[in-house]
Amino acid sequence: MKKMNFAETFIDAYNVVVGTIVAILSYVLGEHWILFVAFLLLNVADWMTGWMKSRMAGRENSMAGWKGVLKKLGYWLMIMVAFGASAVFIEIGKAIGIDLGVTTLLGWFVLASLIINEIRSILENFVEAGYNVPTILVKGLEVADKVVNQENKDKEE
Repeated sequence: MKKMNFAETFIDAYNVVVGTIVAILSYVLGEHWILFVAFLLLNVADWMTGWMKSRMAGRENSMAGWKGVLKKLGYWLMIMVAFGASAVFIEIGKAIGIDLGVTTLLGWFVLASLIINEIRSILENFVEAGYNVPTILVKGLEVADKVVNQENKDKEE
């Protein structure tokens, strides 16, 4: 029997831990779990850049920070409601014999819109903190926002 060295043992343990995490996330969030993790990371980055902006301006406020955290939790509830509503509509469709699978798009559009908003907020925090943000980022996000939210804008007109 071959004796394993520390590096091999560490790599095996790492693979087990990461594999388990990916398996759990895939089970809970579905095959596109990485999008939800990306949104979570953007939530954290937005909160951190907001704190950084406030700190640099000398306007730190713990109450505003907690409001920001609660706002992020509200976004997650919004995503849950959107995907939950689509699951309910699909089941209703099955009960009455109509394919309502298209309602899944509701959840994906909500997630896409919130991801764009988080990135825009991060960039705004950088701008307000005095960083030079490349114009292409700001303009690119404006275009993405218009594409994702075009249906809402068409309805308003």
